[in-house]
Amino acid sequence: MELAHANGILTAASLMVGGPAARDAIERAHRLPSLRVGLHLVLVDGAPVLPPERIPDLVDARGRLRSDLVTAGIAMFLRRSARRQLAAEIEAQFAAYRATGLALDHVNAHHHYQLHPTVCDCIVEVGARYGMRALRVPRAPGRFHAPWVTRLQKRVRRDGLVAADGVLGLAWSGRMTEARFASILQHLPDGLTEIYCHPATTDDFAGAAPGYLYEDELSALTSQAVRDLVESLPVRRGGFSDFASGRHPP
Repeated sequence: MELAHANGILTAASLMVGGPAARDAIERAHRLPSLRVGLHLVLVDGAPVLPPERIPDLVDARGRLRSDLVTAGIAMFLRRSARRQLAAEIEAQFAAYRATGLALDHVNAHHHYQLHPTVCDCIVEVGARYGMRALRVPRAPGRFHAPWVTRLQKRVRRDGLVAADGVLGLAWSGRMTEARFASILQHLPDGLTEIYCHPATTDDFAGAAPGYLYEDELSALTSQAVRDLVESLPVRRGGFSDFASGRHPP
């Protein structure tokens, strides 16, 4: 994050407030006032913020958020107790983010779980109390089921939130190489576009996804060729808050 912003084209990043490296990430973000930071809600396949005993319908026997995404989603949709616990965990993560002192640029969710209708509605309702102005709509050709994307997009528009017109890089998640960055940048559509990636200084760390080329993605973001290409294009860069407010960074 720090290298990709200070030495590359990265303009925004998302924070898992319950992640093991959250404290370090928060300290680094405070040193980078031009980096826009948002909340990456983790509601499945990760560590909760609330004690596991307070959200029994959302966690497994180890006290971690459930990794069976389909059955967990069904429980959130059908069970009143699961919905109450979901709202409490979402509230706790928003509160934890507020406690960091960082401005809230945007919100998205692990495994794009904001597409779940119950989760979407809860995020919007809770987020309104915490100043949420932007929510990712993972809209890209051939990705996800259109009805869920369409529903999320309608809810975002109804509540006056900012969302990108498209999210590019979803098809190459973990494999956003320099060549792919260059190709995307040279064929940007009109409108607001989010380019999605997962840079890191190593491919080998706790929680790393198999096959992800984290180091290659960092190299792409900091590549001089990519930086020169961005500078040559008639585009404005920034975080969602820059576009939500009508302000654009130079």
